[in-house]
Amino acid sequence: MEAFLHKIAILHTFLGFFLLLSGFGSVRKIESLGINYGQVGNNLPPPGEVLELLHSLRITKARIYDTNPHVLSAFANSNVELMVTVENQVLTTLMDQQQALQWVGTHIRPYFPATRITGIAVGNELFTGGDMTLITNVVPAMMSIRAALVKLGLDQYIQVTTPHSLAVLAASYPPSAGTFQSGLTGVMTQILKFLADTKAPFLINAYPYFAYKDDPNRIPIDYVLFNRNPGMVDPYTKLHYDNMLYAQVDAVIFAMARLGFQGIEVRVSETGWPSKGDPDEIGSTVQNAGIYNRNLMRRQLKNEGTPLRPTARLEVYVFALFNEDMKPGPTSERNYGLFQPDGTMVYNVGISALSSTPSTSTSSATISLTSNAAQEGMGYKSLAYSIFLYLLVFIVFYEKTRNC
Repeated sequence: MEAFLHKIAILHTFLGFFLLLSGFGSVRKIESLGINYGQVGNNLPPPGEVLELLHSLRITKARIYDTNPHVLSAFANSNVELMVTVENQVLTTLMDQQQALQWVGTHIRPYFPATRITGIAVGNELFTGGDMTLITNVVPAMMSIRAALVKLGLDQYIQVTTPHSLAVLAASYPPSAGTFQSGLTGVMTQILKFLADTKAPFLINAYPYFAYKDDPNRIPIDYVLFNRNPGMVDPYTKLHYDNMLYAQVDAVIFAMARLGFQGIEVRVSETGWPSKGDPDEIGSTVQNAGIYNRNLMRRQLKNEGTPLRPTARLEVYVFALFNEDMKPGPTSERNYGLFQPDGTMVYNVGISALSSTPSTSTSSATISLTSNAAQEGMGYKSLAYSIFLYLLVFIVFYEKTRNC
């Protein structure tokens, strides 16, 4: 009997080694990938079900556009890192330090640390709306919120920053020509000093889709979709770019350097591609959306950086988790989601079924982001188990006949 158990142990070792060689030790998380969880819809699932979906996707970073208490409560003890947002309409109020302290005490402190709030985005794309009051008040509001975090002992856990539209750049091509709009130099310098002092990241909402839509005859579709293409070489740095998103990020880095700030991390707080649009929204198709996000996720699996910062992993938040039917504007605005509100995929971005016991509410979306190697290895996994079972039966039969 002892010899029999020894043979079984050897078989388990063999199986584990075989699965390791075929890439099946575990499902890989994309550590540098987050997702934007917008809630401008009247048919979205409740936050608890959304959390189940994120767990099944193996996504551990999310961004919301408010401080919805239902979301903050549902995400408690989930290990999902959450970036919350100070809505534009309340930003000016938080210039006052007492108001900021009250806001943090009400919207952040009761949920932390059970809910892993790691960032506060003060406003969103403030410089493209033309509201000079918001532009003038954003830095004082950021400083007041930071002071409140310090007073409550939360500053070492939660970063304060503000996301920008790419329109803050006056020039972005080639990347080395990256420059901020001249009218924003003063306030942008203040923001960058705040970020440098507090070691917080610069957030940029970057959409190659917009560049392609505005000039489809001059911008190669493969360049914006991360497909194979010759790319472009920056004539001044000689760096080669094979996709527009990385070029846009490096343009921001050059723009910051022109104001005297180097070393600040740049994160892409939004990027995505619409699956549907109006007739004049060229390129907004299910096929292109699937290709863009699929290729983006493949790049994120490599934890790579941009040509200018190749060893610094670029953190990216995909926009968005769901299609949101109440968003204003053109058709595309309501069709950036990877999922429909009922949990079905809008398109397949290279994610495969994993869970054997899905919940009824998200049964069609119980999926996991995996590398191509893992997806292609499903046959090897089945083969390994078949070999294991065959050898196990053989050993049992052999032991019985030998003892007869």
